[in-house]
Amino acid sequence: MDDGGVSFLIGGSRALSVHTGVTQMFRARDLDLMIRPCDWLRAARALRTAGIDAELSFPHWLGKARRGSAQVDLIFSSGNGVATVDDAWFRRAVPAHVLGADVRIVPPEELLWSKAFVMERERFDGADVLHLMVLLGNRLDWRHLLKRFRGHEPVLLAHVVLFHYVYPGRADWLPRWLLGTLFRAASPRARVGPYRRLCRGTLLSRQQYLVDVTKWGLIDGRRPPFGKLSDRDLAIWTAAIEGNRARAIRTKRPMTIDDPAVSHRVSRAR
Repeated sequence: MDDGGVSFLIGGSRALSVHTGVTQMFRARDLDLMIRPCDWLRAARALRTAGIDAELSFPHWLGKARRGSAQVDLIFSSGNGVATVDDAWFRRAVPAHVLGADVRIVPPEELLWSKAFVMERERFDGADVLHLMVLLGNRLDWRHLLKRFRGHEPVLLAHVVLFHYVYPGRADWLPRWLLGTLFRAASPRARVGPYRRLCRGTLLSRQQYLVDVTKWGLIDGRRPPFGKLSDRDLAIWTAAIEGNRARAIRTKRPMTIDDPAVSHRVSRAR
């Protein structure tokens, strides 16, 4: 990546370990590189030049680099399309020494932002979010975090409320103004128009709220005008649900899956 002139940051568990000192059991393949969306093609060319396979597994957020059994994720957004990597990630990056190399890691605010939305049945990153809060506290740029969560303030509020429950003796580690600001920002929006049928649960879990948007007639919060994901992105992302691919796409009103690449994934899942 360096030889190809592609800027990247270290993310995921290794960035969390640097920021918090919480060391997790790393797998040999457990490495996330964060890049800008516009840098994917250059990154893929640089990797292939070095004899490393590069595949755009999910066009809206993630590619994979492979050589033999080794694998590294190249991430430029989040699965729900909210936490897209932009220039601010790089301006605010933190220098670190990882795997014997001097690198830059994802800033703690962006790490918290991206992890706050991970609430799957099989994976919940809430503990990582709270560990960032309790160990960094007032060192976090909370004004910047509020900007990142604009339009999604209830998600951050939920984690802050959980923080007060988990760490009842450390309420003063967070800014005093934070709860009030979040409660005001999270007050119910207009209950008319499309908001009456909007479901944003799909921003938290790609599987557990499928029934809401495929059978109950609610609007998927990941789709425009509320979200960024296209029908094709959603079809690929849904078809890849681990252990439950076929059922995820067999709904009363199935998604339109007319892209050849998507059809291939779906046929394999079945």
